[in-house]
Amino acid sequence: MRFVKNEDLKTGMRLARPIYNKNGVLLYERNSKLTIQGINSVKNFGLLGIFILEPAEPVPPMTKADVEFERFQTMCVFSIREELDSIVETGRAQRIQMIASNIIKNYGHLDTRINFMQNLRSKEDYIYKHSLNVAILCALITHVMNIRVEEQMETVQAALVHDIGKMMHFEEEDVAGGPVIDMTMDDREEAGHALLDTAFSARPNIKRICSQAHKTLASLRTGEDISAIRLVNGARVLAVAETYDRMTAMKFDEEPASEVAALKYLLSNPNVFHSKVVEALIKSINILAPGVSVELNTGEKALVLAANEADILRPMILMFKDNSIIDLADTDLYGDLEIKDIMKTLDNRHVMDMDLLKRNGIEVEEAEYVEIPII
Repeated sequence: MRFVKNEDLKTGMRLARPIYNKNGVLLYERNSKLTIQGINSVKNFGLLGIFILEPAEPVPPMTKADVEFERFQTMCVFSIREELDSIVETGRAQRIQMIASNIIKNYGHLDTRINFMQNLRSKEDYIYKHSLNVAILCALITHVMNIRVEEQMETVQAALVHDIGKMMHFEEEDVAGGPVIDMTMDDREEAGHALLDTAFSARPNIKRICSQAHKTLASLRTGEDISAIRLVNGARVLAVAETYDRMTAMKFDEEPASEVAALKYLLSNPNVFHSKVVEALIKSINILAPGVSVELNTGEKALVLAANEADILRPMILMFKDNSIIDLADTDLYGDLEIKDIMKTLDNRHVMDMDLLKRNGIEVEEAEYVEIPII
């Protein structure tokens, strides 16, 4: 599977993921072959590009929840793009509450984990997709933490606008009459906070959450002691969600970190990332779910058979070398053995015999996969 920009699309290419319009109506199903009309539709709907299957590549499995997650992301990105652009242009927030309410309605009340799927991003759409995904993570985390409804709403709204300063590109002439220079990132962040002051003058907690989260994350770079700052819950949640999405996001110019690598980073910085928030993130998304291939600190490879609710990084695994089953939760026997990272393979497809696992006393959650249409 690879991402192809719309200017590079060619007829006959097969879709790896479904395409929806702004209203969430299915336009093209997976495995569909692109036609001239289809390519024009991609451009007309403002999509920067789509995921395409290699010529001999089978269609990867997706559950109904996975399909719905992609549809929801597609619908929301258009709304977020329009709203953030409008806030930068007019200084007024008009639909941000409605967008946040929609995210909370869909992902702020779940009692099960979701597959948090990343989309490939370009420089043109990074902020919009990043803002959406951070907002979804904030909705999930605040629900698990049982944060009150008003604070959950403020946190999700803050997530949607926390990077708005990066959209500002004011240019200033050098005082000595030199060349025109663009704003630095610090200048943009400061301008973004000023804009939030204006746009959310009646809701000051939104700016407070953003500024405290930015200060928290900046301490990783500056080494500043932030222990004396009384952080609001929203800032703690936003710091974790922002970091997780930024590390695992797929980009053109940088290799993304795996979910395990991102989790280990969060856990290794407890002074910055609150342990209860990280725990809530773990309870919100699938990280080491059954079927994930992993590499151990010994260099050996294994397959996750069952997750460990008490310690996500110590699941039950099947060793590839001899098909032996090891429960990493048993630290007396396997205390020196640990998961180094998720295996970097071409893809993460797998076929597991759930009935066989059940007959051997291993409880696993069965996903309901969507049938692949024959085109």
